[in-house]
Amino acid sequence: MRVITGIARGKRLATVPGTDIVRPTGDKVKEALFSSIQFDIEGRRILDLFAGSGQLGIEALSRGAQSATFVDANDASIKVVKQNLDNTGLADKAQVVKSDYSTFALRSSQKFDIAFLDPPYLAGILEDAVVKTIPLMSEFGRIFCEHPSELKMPEKVNDFTVCKVYKYGKTLITVYQKEVADNE
Repeated sequence: MRVITGIARGKRLATVPGTDIVRPTGDKVKEALFSSIQFDIEGRRILDLFAGSGQLGIEALSRGAQSATFVDANDASIKVVKQNLDNTGLADKAQVVKSDYSTFALRSSQKFDIAFLDPPYLAGILEDAVVKTIPLMSEFGRIFCEHPSELKMPEKVNDFTVCKVYKYGKTLITVYQKEVADNE
């Protein structure tokens, strides 16, 4: 894995040992995802929930995001995220939190513009994570959910609706955004 572009372009990222804990987003999926939001990252506050190696938040920081918060419950992941932030020189714009997603969402008072949710595919927690992430989002915030194509995400979760679905092979990225009233 590497940082695709921005101030940390080309820097290699460490991964969490073993495949049972973390399934990194593939480079092609990451590249396509960031190509689709390239003009929406600068100055944004990023949440990388289920951070794993931290590659999505680090890519956003490299491309000009104001800050990123990396959340993971796994000790090995936290260690790798910190290592990758140090290696890329982006640690000063980052906060790393060891917590499960639910506890973090309950305790955090931060607001985020972009959230990346990429939980373990077989954990069955993505919908719940979306529900718990919504209160953390800014008014125009978007939630990007990576999941297998077999998983059908709901069209609407609270006042957020699906605004886009990207398909990359067997991987889908479902994007939620706050529903806008017709008269606005």
